[in-house]
Amino acid sequence: MRAALAPGVRLLRALPRESRYRGLTLVLTFLSYTSYHLSRKPISIVKSQLHPNCSALGPNPHNDSNSTTWCSWAPFDGDNYKELFGALDNAFLVAYAIGMFISGIFGERLPLRYYLSGGMVLSGLFTALFGLGYFWDIHVLWYFIVVQVCNGLVQTTGWPAVVACVGNWFGKGKRGLIMGIWNSHTSVGNILGSLIAGAWVSSAWGLSFVVPGIIITTVGIICFFFLVEYPEDVDCSPPVHHVMTTSEKDPEAITSNEGPLSLSGQSSVDHSNSPKEPAEEPEAISFLGALRIPGVVEFSLCLLFAKLVSYTFLYWLPLYIVNVAHFGAKEAGDLSTLFDVGGILGGIFAGLISDYTGGRATTCCVMLVVAAPMLFLYNHVGQNGIGTSIAMLIICGALVNGPYALITTAVSADLGTHESLKGNAKALSTVTAIIDGTGSVGAALGPLLAGLISPTGWNNVFYMLIAADVLACLLLARVVVKEARGWCGPMARQRGY
Repeated sequence: MRAALAPGVRLLRALPRESRYRGLTLVLTFLSYTSYHLSRKPISIVKSQLHPNCSALGPNPHNDSNSTTWCSWAPFDGDNYKELFGALDNAFLVAYAIGMFISGIFGERLPLRYYLSGGMVLSGLFTALFGLGYFWDIHVLWYFIVVQVCNGLVQTTGWPAVVACVGNWFGKGKRGLIMGIWNSHTSVGNILGSLIAGAWVSSAWGLSFVVPGIIITTVGIICFFFLVEYPEDVDCSPPVHHVMTTSEKDPEAITSNEGPLSLSGQSSVDHSNSPKEPAEEPEAISFLGALRIPGVVEFSLCLLFAKLVSYTFLYWLPLYIVNVAHFGAKEAGDLSTLFDVGGILGGIFAGLISDYTGGRATTCCVMLVVAAPMLFLYNHVGQNGIGTSIAMLIICGALVNGPYALITTAVSADLGTHESLKGNAKALSTVTAIIDGTGSVGAALGPLLAGLISPTGWNNVFYMLIAADVLACLLLARVVVKEARGWCGPMARQRGY
């Protein structure tokens, strides 16, 4: 007797065809970028093990002259270990920032599926190579620096590709909320990376890198077999990226009796009855052309300072907790995940509010303004008990990562499908790469400055982060004013002004 069809399969069959492919795209891109961040997180957890407090472990079993750093991993056993950690962070982040500007250009011209899956396999290789330094007993700084540089370059394949894929499938309507939820992959990856790295950090820290390397490689192979880049590839309709009104835009884009045109310039009738012609595919936008899109420069510079704050926490928060709250390496890593829990909530909240108000810049600005005093409070009272520390980490994570998540997802997709492009969706990867590449400059500066400033005291590090938040807010002032005028116009017309 044949069994009834599985409930899950019945549910999938009940969903519209387009919904199934959209869901598949969301899941695969979510897993992809989760694994990217999962592979970046171990370095922040392992730092405290590369230079631990050896005196707390008991007497030196080797009986050599260096009794204070006998348990440290050379070359990080010297007094300059913080500067060397900063160099490791910078090797990755500078390479990432430089590579990101180039990555978007390649992403527009190469198949996204090949580009993404290939980058993930290479990222897995270089992540594992860092951990293999433990098993191969490597103590040469340049080995770890070179591996970090190579990993930073290949990891730039991820963000432009996944944002472009999601942007190809989802229109502007609920983009903020959908991408706010979807963008939780960043925090989920950081949390999983912390937990996985923490599992082996005290016993064999090399596995803290090798296991994430295997995971990202596996997910990359899955994406190669299942990712669908464009709705048209599976005979689905492309989404509407912006609303066309009769009083604006190109009159040729608003046809009368044939119905609204899709973004490719074809009506639904024409789309179904005629094959795609190569001549109709728009050309990829140039770098300078992407910079001319209104809002790209402002949001890029804002993200520079917002990402500076976020990545300083990403790379230095566990060490800060160890030094200030005096937790062990594993406990500090576990506690630091609460910052990413707050980041998930902040990204969803920012997307929801910006969808409702239509004010992406205003939402970012308000959260950045509130984040500055919260960072000050966390530094001064955040370690006064475990309950206070948990609450402050979640609040700070939400306020710091909320604007960062909104800009890198919904804002990037909005600008990559801006109405000035007249339906040319070939700008998504380039615009995303420009915004995130500029932000990655801040991501490189933050950990570097933290490494240089932290010897003078953690208070100074937090003052630097607060100043960066304020600057990020100020850079959005012009866009915020423009959004406010847009709100005031309809209100004035309603009142008869």
